[in-house]
Amino acid sequence: MTQILRIDSSSRVEGSHSRELADYFQTVWLKKYPEDRLIVRDVVKNPAPHIGDLTIAGFYTPPEQQTEAMKQAIALSDELIDELQSADVLLLSVPMYNFSVPSALKAWIDQIVRIGQTFAYDGQNFTGLVTVKRAYVICAYGASGYTDGGAFSAFNFLEPYLKGLLNFLGIGEIQFFNLQATTGDESIVIDNTSQIRAAIERAISDD
Repeated sequence: MTQILRIDSSSRVEGSHSRELADYFQTVWLKKYPEDRLIVRDVVKNPAPHIGDLTIAGFYTPPEQQTEAMKQAIALSDELIDELQSADVLLLSVPMYNFSVPSALKAWIDQIVRIGQTFAYDGQNFTGLVTVKRAYVICAYGASGYTDGGAFSAFNFLEPYLKGLLNFLGIGEIQFFNLQATTGDESIVIDNTSQIRAAIERAISDD
């Protein structure tokens, strides 16, 4: 049985293109693998707090030296990392906000990127410690031209950031589904969405 961790980060709970495509991915996946287990974490409905000074101190303090306050400060990080490390597959649904990731997702990222837990450093090299086998990332862009060398590709800090981050954490197999022009004409949105749905079907069929 495969365990999938789905992270939703669109501030739009209704009418979200990234959420809708994640729903479609989930439906297609579970139709093929009905015995698999899905965990959904919505970082908008259930936001992770921004890390503070005490949280950072706890991250860098050996467990036997942590104060009770430090342990409380990193308790959510422990929970989120356990949840991530228990997953075989990671599914992220992410809209582009101002050329990058939503702040709700960044807060989750800051809680799970942690030395000794999801990455290691030996003084010379970094090593990813996350055991997730593969990640699927659904990105929604309001305009077109953000990918494949398009006119706005220099402003695309979404896909490169997430790819670099996931690689850094040890996830080497990553597939992106990029839905562009979500604020365009309805016919364009429908056509582009259909293409992404077909790409999702192919990816799961080939899994």
